[in-house]
Formats: sequence, C-alpha cells, structure tokens
Amino acid sequence: MAIHPIEFRYGTPEMKAVWTEEAKLKKLLQVEAALAMAEAEVGLVSKEDAKTIAACINDVRPERVKEIEDEISHDMMAVVLAYAEACGEPGQWVHYGATSNDILDTGLALQLKDAMEIIDDKLEKLKQALLQKADETKTLVTAGRTHGQLAVPTTYGLRFAIWVMEVARHQERLRQLKPRVAVGQMSGAVGTQAAFGKDGIRIKEFTMSFLGIPAVTVSNQVIQRDRHAEYMAYLALVASTLDKICLEIRIMQRSEIGELAEGFGKKQVGSSTMPHKRNPINSEQVCGIARVVRSYVEPALENNVLWDERDLTNSSCERIIIPEATILLDHILKKATNVISGLTFYPENIRRNMNVLKGVQMSEAVMIALANRGFGRQKAHEMIRAASMRAFEQNMPFKQALMEDKEISAKLTPSEIDEITDPEKYIGTAVEQVEEVLRKEGYIPQ
Repeated sequence: MAIHPIEFRYGTPEMKAVWTEEAKLKKLLQVEAALAMAEAEVGLVSKEDAKTIAACINDVRPERVKEIEDEISHDMMAVVLAYAEACGEPGQWVHYGATSNDILDTGLALQLKDAMEIIDDKLEKLKQALLQKADETKTLVTAGRTHGQLAVPTTYGLRFAIWVMEVARHQERLRQLKPRVAVGQMSGAVGTQAAFGKDGIRIKEFTMSFLGIPAVTVSNQVIQRDRHAEYMAYLALVASTLDKICLEIRIMQRSEIGELAEGFGKKQVGSSTMPHKRNPINSEQVCGIARVVRSYVEPALENNVLWDERDLTNSSCERIIIPEATILLDHILKKATNVISGLTFYPENIRRNMNVLKGVQMSEAVMIALANRGFGRQKAHEMIRAASMRAFEQNMPFKQALMEDKEISAKLTPSEIDEITDPEKYIGTAVEQVEEVLRKEGYIPQ
C-alpha cells in the first residue's frame, strides 16, 4: 500500500526513475565496475577479470541483494557480495581497496548528475513559457503595486521578463553547481587511500574518468557535505522563485482583483459545496510544496557537521531529503510551467483596477510635470502630496483635487492633466526592457 504522496500524487516519471532502488543499485554497480577497470589500468587487477566484472553488471538481481542484506544488515556489503557472486571467480576483486562510501557517494553523484540534467531541462521549459507570456503581454498595462497598495503603472510583460531573468540565473547557477556536486571519490577508510597503495590517486582519477564525472581532490571517508548542502540550498532557491511567481498569480486571481486566472477544465470542480468556485489549486500546490523543499536546507547544513573522518548521522537523513526535495522540485517546476502556459487574462478587470483610486496613483507623473514647469521637485512633491490626501479623504477624483489647487491649475490645463494621468502613457521603457530580455534569451515567437 502506498503511503508517501510521492508514490501516487507528486513527481514526474523521469525524475522518480532516477531515485528508485533499482536505479541506485545500477549506479553502485557502475562505480564498482569502473573501480575494477581503473585498478586494471595500474596492474592491481587483471584486465580480463576487470572486463568480466564490468560485463556482469546486469546479472546482479535486486532481490538477491535484499536477501543478503537481510542476513548481514549492511546494505553496501550486500551489493558487493551479490556482485561478486554474479561474477564468479573474478568477483574476488570486486570492491578491492574501497570503503562503502567510495561507492555510495560516487553512486549518489551519478544520480545527482542525472537529476540535474532533468532540472536543467525543466528550467528551460519554464523560461520559454515565461518568455512567451512576456512577449504576449509586453504592452498590457496594469497597476503596479508596492506594499500591497496601488503604485504607478507597469506592464505584465515586465513582470514576466523579471521572472525570466531570475530563472536564467538559476540556469547559470546550475551550470556552476554541477562540477561541485556531481563528484566522486576513491579515498579508502579515512581518506589516505592506503589500501590502494602508491597508485591510489591514479585509481581515483581513472575511475572517475570512466564514469564521466570529476574526482574530489581530497576527502576523508565521505565526500564533504558542503557540496550536498549547496545542492539542497539551490533547490530551495529555485522553489522560492516558483513560490513567488505562483503567489503573484494567486493574488491576481483573487475575486476582487480578477486580473488573470489559472486554466480551468470544463468538468473541473472547484469546491465540494460551492459549485461556483474556480480555485488556483495548482499555484497553491506549488507554494505549499516549496515550503517542504526549503525546509530540507537545515538538515542538509547539519549533515556537513560530522565527527572526525565521518559518522553515520548524515546517511539516514540524506536517504530522505535528497530524493524527496529533488522529486518535489521537479514536480513543481513542471506544475508552474503548466500554470503559466495556461493563464487567462481579463483586460477589463485590469483597467478597472487601475482606476480604483480615481487617478491618485498617477501622482508621480503629475509631480514630474510640475517640477518641469518651474516648481522644482521638492515643492512639486509637497503640492501633489497635499492634493492626493484631499482626494483620499474626500473620495474625489484626483483630477478634481488637482484643479481645485490654484497653483497647480495655473500650470496645468484639464486636458494636460488627462494626458499626464493616462496610465497607458506612463510605462517608461517597460516595453523596451522586455524586448531586451527577449533578445538576450534568444526568444523566437511560437
């Protein structure tokens, strides 16, 4: 019976496949095979035996590994014994000179390498969805908001473009992260490589060359966990971006705002008791799962603090947090991409919200106009502030408050005020900035 939601509710098939017991076993066997081939390169193992060991990877059955583990209560040694058994006589050289974490940590590095490639692909799909929306809405003017209050106008395109560049930075971070996280070791019991003899460093380099990942320069019994903590912090950072985007979508979908909405299926049900409901459940799921991903940063940091050459406190913790956080981040990356691609905009509500304060939010534009007509910036600011407060307190149109001020009305005509306070005409370089992002990211309209 399934228990964890990852088993039946969350996660993509491709990412889940990276973290199955079968996938983990395959990586461990690949490391053992690469070690044997490396040892053959320096003459510790015959090339014929190494070839046989590499050839019988697929002969190791997960069930047999489990049988042995049940007998000896050591998961890595169970893999070694099952592999040796499958290889026959050459199996005596399986795991020669290595310690468990040489294989476990290097196998984990191979899993992380696969996972990061999937994440990289999902980030690109997310970026493309954001780029498309930035292009489609680059001239769609909306009320800007600061502190939850209406501010001067902006465009939806600029919002999407800002998110595009944040995702692009995550892609850059991932490129920098990969060679620090997906690394392997062959260090022996405490890092001295004593069991490998004088060729320990060469064996390490050969092994990682066969596996296609970098080797650590030095380590003790384990690869240092600052690498894994950085990876977990990266997942959390990406999750926070998704949280931010989907929170904005949820806010803009509020009934009293209603500027946009998630896609909603023809037969989709929003509530078991309120048939009218169209809830932003996908964005809410992204925001909720982002909290879980971020929560795993703390244990990852604590895993870097181990006794002497190592203890075992990181092991049980990592079996949970690394696969879970990776699977969940991948899940919400896909979920957020689908949300963005399926957004519906409501221009009439966008225009309504820009006028809800009867023009007061355009105070900056009027201040700048007055400053340019001889009042100077500071005096103009105080004049417009006073007019804005009157408009608020008396619930009058901003234009009326301006015209009732003799100094202001002496400088600005009613038609000029209409022109200055038109939100569509006060978006600065927003469109040009979006177009620069589109060019920078090589966007090609679909």
